[in-house]
Amino acid sequence: MSETLENLSSETRRFPPPADLAANANVKADAYAEAATDRLAFWAKQAERLTWAKPWDQILDWSNPPFAKWFVGGELNLAYNCVDRHVEAGLGDRVAIHWEGEPGDTRTVTYSDLQKLVSQAANTLLELGVTAGDRVMIYMPMIPEAAVAMLACARIGATHSVVFGGFSVDALATRIEDASAKVVITADGGYRRGKPSALKPTVDEAVARTGRIEHVLVVRRTGQEVAWTDKDQWWHETVEQASPEHQPQAFDSEHPLFILYTSGTTGKPKGILHTTGGYLTQTSYTHHAVFDLKPETDVYWCTADIGWVTGHSYIVYGPLSNGATQVMYEGTPDTPDRGRFWQIVDKYKVSILYTAPTLIRTMMKWGDDIPAGYDLSSLRVLGSVGEPINPEAWMWYRQHVGRERAPIVDTWWQTETGSIMISPLPGVTETKPGSAMTPLPGIGADVIDDQAQSVPNGGGGFLVLTEPWPSMLRGIWGDDQRFIDTYWSRFEGFYFAGDGAKKDSDGALWLLGRVDDVMLVSGHNISTTEVESALVSHPSVAEAAVVGATDPTTGQAIVAFTIPRGNVDAEGDAGEQLIKDLRDHVAKTLGPIAKPRQILLVTELPKTRSGKIMRRLLRDVAENRSLGDVTTLQDSTVMDLISSGLKTAKPED
Repeated sequence: MSETLENLSSETRRFPPPADLAANANVKADAYAEAATDRLAFWAKQAERLTWAKPWDQILDWSNPPFAKWFVGGELNLAYNCVDRHVEAGLGDRVAIHWEGEPGDTRTVTYSDLQKLVSQAANTLLELGVTAGDRVMIYMPMIPEAAVAMLACARIGATHSVVFGGFSVDALATRIEDASAKVVITADGGYRRGKPSALKPTVDEAVARTGRIEHVLVVRRTGQEVAWTDKDQWWHETVEQASPEHQPQAFDSEHPLFILYTSGTTGKPKGILHTTGGYLTQTSYTHHAVFDLKPETDVYWCTADIGWVTGHSYIVYGPLSNGATQVMYEGTPDTPDRGRFWQIVDKYKVSILYTAPTLIRTMMKWGDDIPAGYDLSSLRVLGSVGEPINPEAWMWYRQHVGRERAPIVDTWWQTETGSIMISPLPGVTETKPGSAMTPLPGIGADVIDDQAQSVPNGGGGFLVLTEPWPSMLRGIWGDDQRFIDTYWSRFEGFYFAGDGAKKDSDGALWLLGRVDDVMLVSGHNISTTEVESALVSHPSVAEAAVVGATDPTTGQAIVAFTIPRGNVDAEGDAGEQLIKDLRDHVAKTLGPIAKPRQILLVTELPKTRSGKIMRRLLRDVAENRSLGDVTTLQDSTVMDLISSGLKTAKPED
């Protein structure tokens, strides 16, 4: 990659914070100056929002980079901070979780209920021989017991590793083996798209394959038949019968809290390790600051799954540490119909909604009339997470979900960072559609070129983090060298995890996706994100994915896979005309250099179960290669549809 990414698009729309929100915001503009004056004192002040059993001796030990220690010598119990202290403060009757099952069954879990359940689960794990430092795998649907299992591990100092409940036997077995886990917590199954989806058979096979697991704790959710071994125990026969009394003990600030595996380029997944004190400090503070949470009145809903880091930080640890009332939903957004999400917002009067761009674009595709049919007036802050959000999806979210009232916080962070790093503050920032804007107070981030020099405003390059931060990963489980090589070797002294970004003329940050997804077209580095945004800005387009394909003339050529909106005629001559219009639209929006060689109209895109578009597979199709691994796709038949469609789509001259 040459020195910079091309900066092709510009955005002139601006949205100041609503006056009433700005006046009453949890965090105001002075936080930036306070953090800039003394960054470590700023983070120490945020740590004091938590309850510590023993104060720390040193805020940050950075004597052995890149291995950080935060709040050195301090001790705390994470589950106490998320549960018990709220009960002790007289808030036991406050709802912690409004749970909505996909079939329509519901549960209301108060903080007192949560304290009882977490204590019972902690006692059960202790009876099963789990001690502080042991690893416990969690493979569950989106039910309250999933959060209880995580908190119970944290309560006794066991390190949990949550595996998304749609992953394969291979994925689960590999993670059990790498973490040397001794217990798995799972369920018979969960509900997905209107029917039970079994989980225990996957666990049984993975457990048989590894030989490491001593006990399997099983929640009965669906009631489907399950095979049983002498390692298996029902949750309702153990946890729900256990003593509700458990005294949490304090653990060192650097005690390992969880391992969360991300896909590795070498095929072996990376076990990202997070510890306790720094992680909870930043996760709790960012949840309070970025969402402006008022725990007495807000109802918060993060639509992620606990299998991803978003679920760890912004369903379990961030919200509960702040005493939030939140919604947890088990199923898919289109079951029993495409209005399910908005029905939930309406039912529980959700005021803060945190979701992913891929879901927002799916909602766009389904039509404006669906959210219009529900009362969404309770929403006051909207959030976006998981990938860059294109400006038109941002605007749709603002208009059709936020009804032009609710500010949008577009957040950038990663499994590795642990919590939000770059985001608007809803009471402070004048936002621009599609921009994550600026690093949060106390965070050091920059965009640099190949020589590690900061690029000027208007330039693009590599997004790096320039200072250690409290919720940073402490390593890759069992592989310190891989940690150094993966994140700290490209630019000396800087953390770099592979994302490209640009600064606009005001210095606001725009994420451009993985630098692996940058296309080199006739000597120009062009981000797939910008071309996708240009396509989606056309009123006929709901979603787009763009890849670079080998081209004898230009080196790489732009190939676009585009989903028309539901009301658009894309057949025959109308489809040919739409393709021509889209090519011209991109050329007009970004310049002729970004004009796609080929546009294919498709009904769906290949996505993982977390909603990420798998551009690798689209590159295989665009270059007529045999497809790589499709096992992590939500729907593997999508690739057959795309492959057959490509044969009829003619490249343009």
